[in-house]
Amino acid sequence: MLDALTGHLRSLESERGGVLGVLPGLVAGDAAGWTPVSELVREPYDKLLALVDETADRWKAPRHVGAALLWKTYGYWHTMPMVLGWALGRRVPLMRFADTLVRPSAAGVTIAATAVTVAVRPDDPVAGEPGTLVVPDLPGVIRQALLDGQRPLITALGAVARVGDRILWGSTAEAVVHPLLDLGPYAEAARLLERIGPPVAGLVTADGEGYRRRTCCLWVTLPDADACSTCCVR
Repeated sequence: MLDALTGHLRSLESERGGVLGVLPGLVAGDAAGWTPVSELVREPYDKLLALVDETADRWKAPRHVGAALLWKTYGYWHTMPMVLGWALGRRVPLMRFADTLVRPSAAGVTIAATAVTVAVRPDDPVAGEPGTLVVPDLPGVIRQALLDGQRPLITALGAVARVGDRILWGSTAEAVVHPLLDLGPYAEAARLLERIGPPVAGLVTADGEGYRRRTCCLWVTLPDADACSTCCVR
């Protein structure tokens, strides 16, 4: 059902020397060594703070910058399978928040799930098969998956590190657009972003043949760091 997506992710994993922030098959066969993402949002947020502080220590950054950089990684790998699934075959894998797992890795973090549901359109040949969710509006499903799967973490990161929601949603907006540029022009990715709508629409704008963020991921605040090529800081 997700063969095209799995094959694409495996190719990316190979190109990156095995460093990928999401399991190519999306589902973890064994939960050992993984942390349920739902545990990250439980007060007093000990497990979330551990990931934030690990990221901050790695880059010698203050906590709020560590939180933004952790989110840039997590948000990217959580968003990527959905937008690639949409682009490669109009089949969108959905990881319920309660089913999502995370662990530290060479990619920053790696994400997987205990189970995945695949959203498909009514005219898809697999519509109605076990494990599918038939919907008329796939971008709308992606929007709801972002709200359900990312908003709780964004709220928790704001609570523990005082980093703004707009900064974090800006990284998610980039995570919608960036993976699609290997498959087509920016205009196609931009159309998907706008169809998804708030809270990501409008946070990325066209810049030549590419794009530029309207927010900063705070990477530029690190000692001796240059601004990202897509940063709003020129």
